[in-house]
Amino acid sequence: MESMLNKLKSTVTKVTADVTSAVMGNPVTREFEVGRHIASGGPGLSWRIYNGTKKSTKQEVAVFVFDKKMIDKYQKFEKDQIIDSLKRGVQQLTRLRHPRLLTVQHPLEESRDCLAFCTEPVFASLSNVLGQWDNLPSPVPSDIKEYKLYDVETKYGLLQISEGLSFLHSGVKMVHGNLCPENIILNKSGAWKIMGFDFSISSNNPSDAEPKYTCKEWQPNLPPLCLPNPEYLAPEYILSVSCDAASDMYSLGVVMHAVFNEGKPVFQVNKHDIFKSFSRQLDQLSSMSPAVLSKIPEEVREHVKMLLSVTPNVRPDADQMTKIPFFDDVGAVTLQYFDSLFQRDNLQKSQFYKGLPKVLPKLPKRVVVYRILPALTSEFVNPDMVPFVLPNVLLIAEECTKDEYVRLILPDLTPVFKQQEPIQASNMILLIFLQKMDLLLTKTPPDDIKNSVLPMVYRALEAPSVQIQELSLNIIPTFANLIDYPSMKNSLIPRIKSACLQTSSLAVRVNSLVCLGKILEYLDKWFVIDEILPFLQQIPSREPAVLMGILGIYKCTFNHKKLGIPKEHLATKSLPHLVSLSIDNNLNLNQFNSFMMVIRDMLSRMETEHKTKLEQLHIMQEQQRSMNISNPLNQAEESKSPPNSGNQIDDIFGGTGVNGKENGSAAPVSQPSRVSLTLEEKQRLAKEQEQAAKLRNQQPLAPQTIKAATAGSNSQTKDLTSSLLSNMTSMSMANTARPAPVQGSTMSTFPSSGPMVGSMGTSVSNGFNPAMGFQAGGMGMGMRPTGPSLYSGMATTTSTPNFGSLTQNQGTTGQTNKPPDMSALDNLFTSNKPKVTLNQIGPKAPSGTSSPWLGQFNSPQNPQTQMQGVPVGMGGVAGGFGMQANPFFSPQNFAQPAAAPSMNPSGIKHSASVNNDLKDLFG
Repeated sequence: MESMLNKLKSTVTKVTADVTSAVMGNPVTREFEVGRHIASGGPGLSWRIYNGTKKSTKQEVAVFVFDKKMIDKYQKFEKDQIIDSLKRGVQQLTRLRHPRLLTVQHPLEESRDCLAFCTEPVFASLSNVLGQWDNLPSPVPSDIKEYKLYDVETKYGLLQISEGLSFLHSGVKMVHGNLCPENIILNKSGAWKIMGFDFSISSNNPSDAEPKYTCKEWQPNLPPLCLPNPEYLAPEYILSVSCDAASDMYSLGVVMHAVFNEGKPVFQVNKHDIFKSFSRQLDQLSSMSPAVLSKIPEEVREHVKMLLSVTPNVRPDADQMTKIPFFDDVGAVTLQYFDSLFQRDNLQKSQFYKGLPKVLPKLPKRVVVYRILPALTSEFVNPDMVPFVLPNVLLIAEECTKDEYVRLILPDLTPVFKQQEPIQASNMILLIFLQKMDLLLTKTPPDDIKNSVLPMVYRALEAPSVQIQELSLNIIPTFANLIDYPSMKNSLIPRIKSACLQTSSLAVRVNSLVCLGKILEYLDKWFVIDEILPFLQQIPSREPAVLMGILGIYKCTFNHKKLGIPKEHLATKSLPHLVSLSIDNNLNLNQFNSFMMVIRDMLSRMETEHKTKLEQLHIMQEQQRSMNISNPLNQAEESKSPPNSGNQIDDIFGGTGVNGKENGSAAPVSQPSRVSLTLEEKQRLAKEQEQAAKLRNQQPLAPQTIKAATAGSNSQTKDLTSSLLSNMTSMSMANTARPAPVQGSTMSTFPSSGPMVGSMGTSVSNGFNPAMGFQAGGMGMGMRPTGPSLYSGMATTTSTPNFGSLTQNQGTTGQTNKPPDMSALDNLFTSNKPKVTLNQIGPKAPSGTSSPWLGQFNSPQNPQTQMQGVPVGMGGVAGGFGMQANPFFSPQNFAQPAAAPSMNPSGIKHSASVNNDLKDLFG
């Protein structure tokens, strides 16, 4: 590890030293920071190219540096010639201004050790890209080493060079004199620029139609840096010492050949015998072999052959070359249009930007990102053009990596997020951003999302345009998972609620509810219960779409496994609200059925949860009583006190004695010894004591009989029926007088009015006489039914005593010769035949319905009105849609009516199982 650090340190130190030594003392360093060595270019690749920035503006530049140490081997006069030639080239470039020429940002500066000047940001020279790596840093930068030209780059690059030559030849009447890959620079955007005007020749008579150029004779004794590159020179330059614009066109032909031929020119030149080489070259050009141009694309091959013609007049001029079909490529034309945008008006620009999305997918990513994107983002300064440019920028952003997006696109987008003027353009910008919100939230860093993106979303929700509000509400659920919870809770939800309440547009209101329904899963349970559900009751309108939206939110919350509505909220707030909405006159049958399905589901679950709670509470109470019964301390205390069977029954039945009186009023009976019993034994004992209570209500027993019936000493497992039979026989044989009725109990003198249905379906005498004026509604007053789970499912009938059998048997009092009356057992094991019909007590119940619920808890009324709309749900039976179904993503889940249950001819629904009994009763 230490060796690697040392190596890295030495490398950095060496690079820093190289840069420092290269520009030390040069005035360029006063205004510019010089970075790393990135490329080389110019005549003989003698200029080292560094990246840099301007200190005052932080503007990016390229710094060209010529190190004078490179020419130490030459004599002083040769050094001076080289320096003068290089200076002349830079000075000429500085005077010329054209988009196809390299732009100089700072003129040439000379110091003792180097020459330096600054230009627009540069990537590399064409020579570097084609594989010539002289004067490059070691190792060669990977971006240059792996760089491959795309066809569109090659076509448009050659077109740019042709346009640059056209400017030189026609505009300033100048011959470049040394056009070669070394003097073609690729800037950071990928555009090809011309430099290296060291050997340029200006016209002697620039005002004349036919310019004349004076060419210098080739001097082979001069240093190579003082001569143009002979491999790209026209033959007439050497052989006849003449040149004109056609000479540059020959050089262009050789450049085109090199671009398509891995950087190799048409001919290799022997620099030691230049005249002989050119003479041989002249012969080869006169009869050029087709193999020489085999790698050049066929559509431009003929034009290259004409450029390489021995006769200058045959060569196409620069203006003609810009119009050849080879350059009519859609990509090249697009790039060319971008370079001339400054000449277009807003209408032309807008038309071009509208069609650009069709072209961008056809272009290489590098060309789009580094060539087209900067031109697009430069248009952001024109607010009217932003709506036309922005879709293309976001389309490019989709193809960029997150790092490229943050580095190249986001800085230019940040001001656009906040743009609010002009209003029409601002609205269009909001629409475009909302449609690409998933892209923005995926690639934008969290801090920028919070500071720039989400405020724009909030602004869209508050926009005066209904269309923007609708679109924002439709799009928000698609990226809700990317919004942090505090922002959603404190900023987004309140604005959605405000949009719903304050709008006058039904579409916005409905979309607000749909949006809330879709993002419920990203909220927590108590926020929904405390903020969302109360908000639903504030919505003023009652259109069917709004009502169904409210129902959907209730349904989603109720069924979602993470959310859910507590039964207390169901009973006090949700169900009353839904029931009131369900009878709205605007709802059709299907919508009403949807409401009733949700209401039934809620009632069913509420019933199941509360019943489970009560059953658990009852079991805990019974367990506590069992512990009290089996407590040895209680057993010792009760053995000292007088036995009282009424107290024992009170412990079991909850405070009512065997004779129907309150605690302490029953006749004393012996107290059975208490032992620890199992649950099954306790259940059976409870049943036996219940049946014994019935028997006592039907037949007066002797005190010793009661004592025997309730005794529980060591023979608790005796058969109850045998014991009762023997007691009844002994009572009859004893011929004892029946005790008089209990004083103060008027109810004991009246016969039973008819059978009464108990919780388990058995007939129980009610003990009331209609002659006393009791009405049917009073039957429930003396009843105290217990839950169905009491004593493991055994339902007790009533705590009110039954005196019917006592009054019926009063006529037999005092008779000793009659056989034993066994009617008490009949009453115990079979239902009593009613002597008075229910019609005499109250209204006739509808046929086929003999529900104890109707008899005990409901006042008599028309059965149709009584049954209508009562929700049913037993044992948590699932109804409606699944736990995770969201009606806002599939509205048919709650909008379709429930299938009508089948009916038998008598009008009663068929029950599929025992669990659906109550459902059958209540419809």
